[in-house]
Amino acid sequence: MPPSPLPSAGAARRRRGTSQDVVTAVHALGGTCGWSELRRAVPWRHIGPAVAAGLIARSSNRVYSLPATDEARVIAARMTGVVSHRSAALHWGWKVKQTPDLPDVTVPRGRKVRSSVTGLSTTHQRDLAARDITDGWVTSRERTVVDCCLDLPFDEALAVFDSALRGGMRHGSLVAAAGSLGPRHRAKVLAVARVASGRADNPFESVLRAIALAVPDTTWEPQHRIRDNDFFAKVDLACEELQIVLEADSFEFHGRRAALDRDCERYDELVCRNWLVLRFSWEQVMFRPEWVGGVITRAVQLRRSAARGGAAAPGQMTHLPPATGVA
Repeated sequence: MPPSPLPSAGAARRRRGTSQDVVTAVHALGGTCGWSELRRAVPWRHIGPAVAAGLIARSSNRVYSLPATDEARVIAARMTGVVSHRSAALHWGWKVKQTPDLPDVTVPRGRKVRSSVTGLSTTHQRDLAARDITDGWVTSRERTVVDCCLDLPFDEALAVFDSALRGGMRHGSLVAAAGSLGPRHRAKVLAVARVASGRADNPFESVLRAIALAVPDTTWEPQHRIRDNDFFAKVDLACEELQIVLEADSFEFHGRRAALDRDCERYDELVCRNWLVLRFSWEQVMFRPEWVGGVITRAVQLRRSAARGGAAAPGQMTHLPPATGVA
């Protein structure tokens, strides 16, 4: 008897599960990513079926994104508005902390949104100049960054600003775009601009840096290089003064033994050189920021206590205030 052309229920469930892994990976990679990034996160054989099923979209230059980035333009047209904020960032190929559940659309201030389109978008009201709109339907690159700094939480704005710099935008042009704003709004943009860096690899690292920057009197350098005789390491974040390293452990669905061996050797060498290494997962950074911030705060306190001569004797525990937000 020839095999049935229809897959079994179990096979269908497995196919949906693997395709959903691809969707989850694109979300975690900032809502848009290249082939090499996605390939490191999921097996290549799962990517094609996810595209064929319409779960993710692929452009001509092999950039993968979520279908919602295309739907934003349709909804903006229905609202006689423009695609903006995170949706515009995704259009420009930039990564975001979280892909919005609803597209971001900006309409003129004071306009009443029709009931037929209510609930289809996250609606922002702002009067935009002609130079702020590209091709009649999406905010310009500069305006997109400015709007994200004005209206999104600091960590989300930093993720977009970092990605824009990584994508080739000039820091000076983005700062200049805030020049026409009032003092309060300009200060919000500059607060993000002061710490933005194109060296951050992805939103995961940007959000971790935003959490770390909340610890008073600390400076964190992204993609910091550590050299010591025959040893070299590039770490995600480092506070040189306190010799603390923060690592955003890569989002992957599969790992290799060789990679684990390299990581172990690297971290052991850093510890032997008196670096305190803290490793955080994507889920911890994105969903438990209070706990992550508490751990970093305690590590900073520990280093500063040691610098003042208050280090614990061998075999003794140093008691510091507990972190908050521990699940």
